Amino acid sequence: MTVNFLYHIKTIEDHRGMGMVTYPLDEVLLTTLVGLLCRADDFDEIELLGQEQLDWLQQFLPFKDGIPQAQTFRKIFRLLDPQGLEKAFASWVSDLQKHISGVVAIDGKTVRGSKHDAGGKDALHLISAYAHEAGLVIGQRAVDTKSNEITAIPELLDALVLTGAIVTIDAMGTQKDIVAKIRARKADYVLALKGNQGTLHDDVKDFFDDPNLSADGPVDKTTNLGHERIEERGCRVADARPWLSGRHPDWTDLASIAEVTATRTDKKTGEISTETRYYISSLPPDPAVIAAACRSHWSVENNLHWQLDVTFREDACRTRKDHAPLNFAIIRHAALNPEFRKKLLAC
Repeated sequence: MTVNFLYHIKTIEDHRGMGMVTYPLDEVLLTTLVGLLCRADDFDEIELLGQEQLDWLQQFLPFKDGIPQAQTFRKIFRLLDPQGLEKAFASWVSDLQKHISGVVAIDGKTVRGSKHDAGGKDALHLISAYAHEAGLVIGQRAVDTKSNEITAIPELLDALVLTGAIVTIDAMGTQKDIVAKIRARKADYVLALKGNQGTLHDDVKDFFDDPNLSADGPVDKTTNLGHERIEERGCRVADARPWLSGRHPDWTDLASIAEVTATRTDKKTGEISTETRYYISSLPPDPAVIAAACRSHWSVENNLHWQLDVTFREDACRTRKDHAPLNFAIIRHAALNPEFRKKLLAC
């Protein structure tokens, strides 16, 4: 796994002039990756850790001139073309593709520490594709603001190998063009619905509110206990083709609709809360499969965004100039690969 990663980062074009390079780019990137794995917060800590672990790092690369100073790291990351780093990342992930199956959750996150002022101006916002079963980020795209996710998601989908996967996105990404793109990538979709889809959302809600229409639909029910509360989840599904094909023909391969209801009971207070969400899918109306896909989508929050914030302290990192925030974020995503961490840190 380590050798494989090093092979791919050697393909990145180095912007520095020939004959003027003291510290090879692959050594800089490997040191940064190991630093992030060891919870370094910035380039000063990465330099310090690299110096302390130089003998260990030399198992993988020569490091004949040692570890660069923090200012050298900053300059390299500010000027490094993130497209080259993303291309190498994508190439590396494609070699791991056999490990990727099931749900691919797509969601956005703002890197708050990269903001240029107290109002959050110019903070980096990333759209990431997270493979739930593999625990692996398989792609990312930077966008200007959260509102631009709609235009960035199709670009991200074009860069991914999704054959046989189930793509999940929150309601902002439930767009006709995105649905068509997912199907063109030979994947299925389970997408959330909210009021932004107007009549489609209303029609699905009306269907499940009408007992004559939804009474015979299959249902999957689960009960979970955790965090001092009991959560009961029910997923009702229906075949959407005979009912919605005429009213909404532009939604590519729309095959089923779903209503997911979560009822939570606080064990201490007895307080009960209920939340209902609606979904559309290209999958057959199997409530267990669709319920599992809906639940797996939250791994992008719990296993990716939470890890970035808590384990890697991403929002506390003040790297914010030029290309440095995006390049740093891509390296963090590589460090999240559980198999990579296991094999590298076992060396």
